Amino acid sequence: MQAVSSYYTTAPVGGPQQPDYVNAVCIVESELPALDLLSVMHGIEKTLGRQRNERWGPRTIDLDLIQYGSIISHSEELELPHPRAHERRFVLEPWCEVDPAAILLTHGPIKQLLAQLPDRP
Repeated sequence: MQAVSSYYTTAPVGGPQQPDYVNAVCIVESELPALDLLSVMHGIEKTLGRQRNERWGPRTIDLDLIQYGSIISHSEELELPHPRAHERRFVLEPWCEVDPAAILLTHGPIKQLLAQLPDRP
């Protein structure tokens, strides 16, 4: 693990009534192929009690692979970079904290993307 952001509390948008989320970004280095890393992440979610019952529903944990090196993928199993990362403050804000020079491959510098978002959510 190369860096971990602060925690950011975010109210859920859409879906059923549920508690706020706690969001963070971790920058990790791995030699695993992207799909294998995603599988490891899903295993961690399962170990921590994640059940995938309801789309956009409450969850104990939700790990997302936002970007993986210079890989661009539009497969059914994994879309990289994450297709909505550029419009999510709860992704861009902690990411900018740990790597302000980062560039989202499909949309540009995350610092610029963050500046273009409305204040909340």
